[in-house]
Amino acid sequence: MPAPATAGDPRFFARSGPHTLAAVAAAAGGAAPEADLLLSGVAPLQAAGPDQVSFLDNRRYVDALRESRAGAVIVHPTMVGHVPAGCVAIVTKEPYLAWARAARLFHPLPPLRPGVHPAACVHPSAVVDPTAEVGPLAVIEAGAEIGPRCRIAPCAVIGEGVVLGPDCRVGAHASLSHALLGARVYIYPGARIGQEGFGFAVAPDGFETVPQLGRVLVEDDVEIGANSCVDRGSAQDTVIGAGSRLDNLVQIGHNVRLGRCCVIVSQAGISGSTVLEDFVQAGGQVGIAGHLRIGARARVGAQAGVMADVPAGAEVIGSPAQPVRDMFRQVAVLKKLATQYKAGGSAKGTDSD
Repeated sequence: MPAPATAGDPRFFARSGPHTLAAVAAAAGGAAPEADLLLSGVAPLQAAGPDQVSFLDNRRYVDALRESRAGAVIVHPTMVGHVPAGCVAIVTKEPYLAWARAARLFHPLPPLRPGVHPAACVHPSAVVDPTAEVGPLAVIEAGAEIGPRCRIAPCAVIGEGVVLGPDCRVGAHASLSHALLGARVYIYPGARIGQEGFGFAVAPDGFETVPQLGRVLVEDDVEIGANSCVDRGSAQDTVIGAGSRLDNLVQIGHNVRLGRCCVIVSQAGISGSTVLEDFVQAGGQVGIAGHLRIGARARVGAQAGVMADVPAGAEVIGSPAQPVRDMFRQVAVLKKLATQYKAGGSAKGTDSD
């Protein structure tokens, strides 16, 4: 096995730099003292060396900060006193956001290689912007439009009439149909966007599939994780609101509408025609029934089963999902009853002996 490496293995991640401390602080949006320091990369606190920048966003790791050999560290103002001697503090109220920006400084996205690979298959009626990159064995079907600076990875399929706005990325083996994408959308490898929704009518001798005649509208700055599925609408459109983030292995049913900046964690499923308002968060393995409304900024805990509307700002857990305090109160009562029952059973057993 190869020796453990710090962040950004050069075999997989291109690196820029070195950068001055001032440049790193400016990219991170933090404040740092003047110092003649060149930084060559980013690394975690435990592994960072004198020419690397690290960060602390969780007080649980303050001991690692005190022992770190990093040349610079991004910290909250309340943590400056724990920065060891010889390490420069880059101070910001949002350390994790600053870390993301510093990491992007050292590891920018790979540059585009404009053009269509000879092994790609592009229909004559498709429109591919000359600044876009289309990888080998990708398929661009009739009437599709690929916007400026898009990147289509190998073996991706862009279906008939699909439109990609500027700066979109479509991962390897992903497929898009019946979809219109805004700007800066990232579809991760293996995702399926726009396939038929799960719609059927009951007939006397079985089931009959209902035509799914809607589309998928993906607004700007959305990311849809690997192997996730977003069904097209049945008669309306399925909508993924601007800035939303879908983790890997997420299922979005037909006619679902996500508001702005929703977060859906892996293995969650949202049934058809449900509406999530702006800034809703749903944890891993959450199941949400159809035709519901989840209010703005509501939070649904992992593995919850949502069977009724959730008010704006509420926090719910459990199955069926209910307010956090109610759920914990019930758990406490059940635990107490179980303890009492066990104690009572033991006492009876002793008496009978």
